[in-house]
Amino acid sequence: MDPLRALRPWEAPEVTSWGRLAMSGVDRRHPSLSLDGDWHFQLLPSPDAPVGETWSTAHVPGAWTLQDTDDLPHYTNVRMPFAEFPPHSPAANPTGVYERTVDVPAEWAGRRIVLQVGAAESVLLVQVDGRPVGVSKDSHLAAEFDLTAVVRAGDRAVLRLTVVKWSDASHLEDQDQWWHGGITRPVLLYATDPLHLADVTVLARADGELRVDCRVRDAAGALPEGWHVSGDLDGLAVAQDAAFDRANAEDERVSDFLGEARLRATVPDVRTWTAETPELYGLTVRLHRPDGTVADTSYHRVGFRDVEIVGRDLLINGERVFIRGVNRHDFHPLTGRTVSHDDMRADLALLKRFGFNAVRTAHYPNDPALYDIADEFGLYVVDEADIESHDHAHEIADDPRYLNAFVDRVSRMVLRDKNHPSVIVWSLGNESDYGANHDAAAGWVRRHDPTRPVQYEGAAKRGWADPDVASDIACPMYAPLEDCVAHALSGKQTKPLIQCEYSHAMGNSNGTLADHWAAIEATPGLQGGFIWEFWDHGILQRVSDGRPAGRAGAGRYSDGVAAPGHRWAYGGDFGDTPHDGAFIADGVVFPDRTPKPVLYEHREIAAPVRLESFRHEGPVIGNHQHFRGLDWLSGEWLLSLADGRTLTAPAELPDLRPGETAAVPLPLDLPDDGGEAWLTLRVTTARDEPWAPRGTVVCLPQVRLRPRPVREAVAVTERTVEFDADGLLVHPLLRSAPTLSLWRAPTDNDELGGMADRWREWGLDAPVRRLVAVRRDGASVGVLAEYAFGTAVVRHEQVLTAVEGGIRVEETAELPEALYDVARVGSVFETVAGPELLDWFGPGPWESYPDRATAPVGHHSLAVDDLFTPYLRPQESGGRHGVRHFTLSAPDATGLAVRLDRPSQVSVTRYRAADLAAATHHDELVPREGCVVHIDAAHRGLGTASCGPDTFASYLVPTGTHRWGWILRAL
Repeated sequence: MDPLRALRPWEAPEVTSWGRLAMSGVDRRHPSLSLDGDWHFQLLPSPDAPVGETWSTAHVPGAWTLQDTDDLPHYTNVRMPFAEFPPHSPAANPTGVYERTVDVPAEWAGRRIVLQVGAAESVLLVQVDGRPVGVSKDSHLAAEFDLTAVVRAGDRAVLRLTVVKWSDASHLEDQDQWWHGGITRPVLLYATDPLHLADVTVLARADGELRVDCRVRDAAGALPEGWHVSGDLDGLAVAQDAAFDRANAEDERVSDFLGEARLRATVPDVRTWTAETPELYGLTVRLHRPDGTVADTSYHRVGFRDVEIVGRDLLINGERVFIRGVNRHDFHPLTGRTVSHDDMRADLALLKRFGFNAVRTAHYPNDPALYDIADEFGLYVVDEADIESHDHAHEIADDPRYLNAFVDRVSRMVLRDKNHPSVIVWSLGNESDYGANHDAAAGWVRRHDPTRPVQYEGAAKRGWADPDVASDIACPMYAPLEDCVAHALSGKQTKPLIQCEYSHAMGNSNGTLADHWAAIEATPGLQGGFIWEFWDHGILQRVSDGRPAGRAGAGRYSDGVAAPGHRWAYGGDFGDTPHDGAFIADGVVFPDRTPKPVLYEHREIAAPVRLESFRHEGPVIGNHQHFRGLDWLSGEWLLSLADGRTLTAPAELPDLRPGETAAVPLPLDLPDDGGEAWLTLRVTTARDEPWAPRGTVVCLPQVRLRPRPVREAVAVTERTVEFDADGLLVHPLLRSAPTLSLWRAPTDNDELGGMADRWREWGLDAPVRRLVAVRRDGASVGVLAEYAFGTAVVRHEQVLTAVEGGIRVEETAELPEALYDVARVGSVFETVAGPELLDWFGPGPWESYPDRATAPVGHHSLAVDDLFTPYLRPQESGGRHGVRHFTLSAPDATGLAVRLDRPSQVSVTRYRAADLAAATHHDELVPREGCVVHIDAAHRGLGTASCGPDTFASYLVPTGTHRWGWILRAL
C-alpha cells in the first residue's frame, strides 16, 4: 500500500487537501510544459486494489467513462448513484491510475517547478517517482503542487496521478449531470522564479480608479530586501503605493516570508465595462528583484465597472439591468466535461446572438477559459461554487465535518476568478438546504471581496425578504410568476429578485417565457433570471453496442440529430441504475449546439430594438438596451401581405440613447387592398462583433398594420362531397379523412407534470368513434359522430360543403366538464405520399405554440422533414401557432392548400402522435410516406411542469363548445 492510499483521504470529509498550493488570481504561468495526451492507464475496482503490471492508455484530459472502459456514464438528478450515507462511499469504487514519464526542461534549473492538474473527479492523489506529493478534492477547480523538492531540471521523472471516483466529496457534487471519472481539464508543469507573485487582486472602479494588491513569496525562505512591483495598463504606468508599503512594514502580522504591495492609478476618460460594452484594458504586473530585474509577471484583462445593490435593485455602473441568463454546465457530447477553448467560445457566441447577457456556472466553477471569453464578449457571470448535496442536503448543511469543504470550495473559486469583470455575483452553491456551513463560507467571501454581492438559492427557505441570511439577492427557483409579482408589490421586498432558475427547457418546453418577461419588465423589483439550462446532455452512443462513441465519434451528428447507427443517450441508456432518464435533456440547445426553437423565442423577447407602435407618422422604434446606442446595428423593413407578397426597403435606425423612442417614416406604401399586413424590422449587426459576423440577425420586431378579415367569402358549387359509410370525407389527396383529435404525443412537461397519465386514463390516445347521423342540407353534408373517451363522450359535427376549387369543412366539438384539461381540440388527417414542402402565412419560421409564440408573422417555407424538432425523447413537436393558410406541395407542384377561418395551431410531420409516444429515441421512428396534419381550434400551452410551473390557465383548453373551419383545395 502506497503512503497516500494509506491515508484513505476519500473517507475523510474534514481533509480537503494535503500538499496542495493555495489558489490565486495570478494568470497562467510561462514557461510551461503541457502534459496532455495519452497516459499509461489502469482502472482498478477500488482504491485498495493493487496496481497491476498491465497498462492500457487513456487520453488526458478526458473522462475514462467515455474512453471504452467498463465504467460507463451514469445519470442521476437528486439521488446519489450509491446507497451509502455521507461521508461514506461504496466499496466498489472505480479508481483510475494515470502514469507517464516527464522530461523536466534543463533550462528550469534553479527555478520553482509546479504541477497543475486542471480538474479530477473526485479525489486526486499525486506521486512523483513513488514519493507522495499531495492530495486534492473538488472536481472542478485546479490543484497545484510544488514539485521542486522531488524533481530536478534536466532529469526524467515518473508522475503518477491516482483518481478515486467516489468519496465523501461526492456527496457535495450531487449535481444534475452525468457522473464521470477521470482527469477532465489540462495537466501541465510550469516554472517560476523562487521569488514569485503568490496572488494578485485587481480592483477597477467605474470612475477609473485602479488598485492592484500583490502578495509575494520567496520559495528560498525570507523575502529579500528591496523587491518591488510595477505595472502598466495599456502604456499607463502603475506605480507601487509607498504608503501601503510603510503601513505593512509597521504591521507585525506581515511575515518576512510574505510581502504585500499595492499599485494605484487613475485612468482618465475611462471606458467602462458592461455586458453591452465590454471594454477591456491590458494590465501587466511585474515583480522585481532588488537589482531591478523582473522575477515574475502576471497579465490581466481589466474591466472598469461597479457592482452594487441599492435597495431592491442590482446595479451595474449605477444602472439597473435586466438579467437575461442561462445556466451552463461544461459539456460536450463526445468528451463529457472536457471542453476546448473553441467549444466555450462557440457556446458564449451563441448565447450572445440569441439575446442572453448572463451565465450562471451551474453548479461549479467552469473551465477558466470561459471567464476570459465572457470578459471579452460581454456576459455577466454568477460564479457558483462546487457545492450541491441534493440527496443529503439537510444533513450536510450543518455538518461540521463538511465545514472545511464548504469554505475551501467557495474561497478557492473567489481567489481564482476575482479579477474577471464578468463575474458580478458569487454563489455559494445549489440545492444544499441552508445551514451554518453556508454562513461560514459567505463570511469568508464578504471579508475577502466586499465588491460583489453573494447569493444562495437555499436561503430562500427563510423568506425572500429576510435580511439576515447569506444571500444578498432573493434567487429562488421556479417560483410562480404571480408569487414574484405579489412579492414585488407587497412593500416588503428588501433585495433584488432574480430567479436562479425559472424556466425549464426539457423537451418541447419553455412556455410562458414571454409572459414572464412582460411581467418582469413592467414590475419594479423583478430583474430577471436564468433559464435551466444551456445544453441537452445527450452523449453520442453507438446503437450497435450501447457504448459511448467517444472521441472517434466526431462529426457523427448535425442539426441536432445523431447520424445513422448512433443516437443521443440519456439516463439508463448505459445500463445505469438508478437513473433519471431524459431529465438530463433539458437545454436550449441540442447536444451538438443546434439551437432549439426556444432560443429564437428568447431572442425576440430580449430584443434590444423594439417596434413600440405604429402612428400616422410611421413606426415607433425604441432602444431597450441599458448602456448602448443603435450605431452597431443595421435594419431592413419587411412588409408581409396576405396575398403572398413581401415588400422590402432599407431602414435607417435613429440615434437613440437607452430608453428613448422615436417615430420614423415608413419608406413603403401599404397597398389599399384591405388584406392583413405586418411590418417587421429585420435588425442585424452592422459590423463584425467578436461573437457574430456582420449581418447576423439580432431580432425581428414586428407590428400589425392591418388585421385579417373575419372570413373569406367563397362561392358554393353544386358538386357533391364524397364520404364513406362511416361518414368520413373521401378525397384523392387524403390517405385518411379528418377526424377529431384531443391527444398529443406527451411532452416531457406533460409526462412529469402528470397530465399525460390523466389523458391516458381518460382514453384520449384511443378514442372510439361512432357515427350518429348524416344529413344533407342543400350542397352541404352534415356528419354527426360521438367519440368515446373512457366514460366521457364528445359530440363532433362536420359540415362538408363543396365550394369553388375545394371543400369547406366546418367543425364543432362539445367538450364535457369531465375533460377539463385536454391536449388539443382539432382535426387530424393524413395525406397521400408526395408532399415535401410546407409554405404558410403566419408566425415563423421556427416552431411555436400558444404560450411560446413570438415568431414574426410572414410567409415561410420549409421542407416537411425540417418542420419536426428532434427533441431527445420523441414527443409533440413541429407545431406552428397562428397559421392563416398553408400549402403542402410535391416537387411536381401538386399537392393541397388549406385556408383557415381564423389563425390556428397547425402541425405537419411524418409521424402520428402514437408513433412519437411509443418511441424512446429517434432511431426507433419510421417516417410515414405521407404527412400527418393537425389543425387545432385550441391547443394546450407547453408550460415548464417537468420542473417548475405549468402553463397559465389562459393557455389551457376549456370545456364547452369549440368551432373551427377550413377550406381544402388541390393545387
